[in-house]
Amino acid sequence: MVGGFLGAGKTTLLYETTNHLMKEGKKVGLITNDQASELVDTAVLLQTHAKVAEVSGSCFCCNFNGFIDSIKKVSSESNADIIIAEPVGSCTDLSATIMQPLKEQLNKQLINSPLTVLADPIRLADILDGRTAGLHPSAAYIFQKQLEESDIILISKSDLLQKDELEFLKEKVKLHYPNSQVLSVSSKTGEGIADWLKVVLSSTKIGQRIVEVDYDTYAEGEAVLGWLNSSVSLKGEQINWDTVVSIFLKELSQKIDAMKVGVGHIKIILENGTNYVIGNITGTAETLSIRGTAGISNEAQIIINARVGISPQELDKLIKEILETVTKNNITSKINAWKCLSPGYPNPTFRYDKVV
Repeated sequence: MVGGFLGAGKTTLLYETTNHLMKEGKKVGLITNDQASELVDTAVLLQTHAKVAEVSGSCFCCNFNGFIDSIKKVSSESNADIIIAEPVGSCTDLSATIMQPLKEQLNKQLINSPLTVLADPIRLADILDGRTAGLHPSAAYIFQKQLEESDIILISKSDLLQKDELEFLKEKVKLHYPNSQVLSVSSKTGEGIADWLKVVLSSTKIGQRIVEVDYDTYAEGEAVLGWLNSSVSLKGEQINWDTVVSIFLKELSQKIDAMKVGVGHIKIILENGTNYVIGNITGTAETLSIRGTAGISNEAQIIINARVGISPQELDKLIKEILETVTKNNITSKINAWKCLSPGYPNPTFRYDKVV
């Protein structure tokens, strides 16, 4: 189980980890999770050619039976040695609602690994200093609870820090969360992936803590973000799709910066046959990143996922306006799926009050 707040880099880590494990001859199954379908994470992870199952419409904890069905599905269809699950980035209380039920109910079928919580180093440093990392205070509360319940805190994007800065941050995390093992990883360079896997595949310290969670604050932390998932078909004459993605994200990031609202994450993947380009925004325009290339063609498919600190109605209008701006001259667009929402109150299937 690899949790962590929106924008921490979970999907990229799963992508690189899956490739790493498959090169070692391991069979890997992956499970993604979101409040709605049309998930960028699923599209990205399918590029590994591993078996991917998706639990959409609710989080793992609120649809535990659906989560178990997905475990069984990827296990049987891929004969997986290892299954990696990525819960919704705004979820917490995973130890009580997922780890303990798994340990008790599937102990004959699964060997459980520690709960890893991935943390973006910039947001993490801000949270440790008592600020909110640009998030609503209730969203920052979720971030803190994720760290508190973790077995392993895995600092992501370590390539963004100098060596001494990274070591200082690690020591600071250890002071705040002395019961969690603290590691670091860079999905970009691959550094730390093998070390993390060595720990996570051998440790017996699993779901060690159940933390107190104020579900009203938790619910507010999710609801302050508008959520949008969409899938759109694009057509034009010899369109450079990388340019389209770049313009779309730059326009969007500038608009959001002008609104001065928090961003959980914005992800897009544009696919042109087997070629694809992926874009991410995890905060201000400075966090915008693009990787891959979709090339030039007449048709493409784009999936957009956005979690932004505005109402679903405002987010719906914003994304449609940017999409229209980008496509108005030489591209026609057809919406295949479009859902904008605010998550409901968390209602877990199980919530254990003690460690199994």
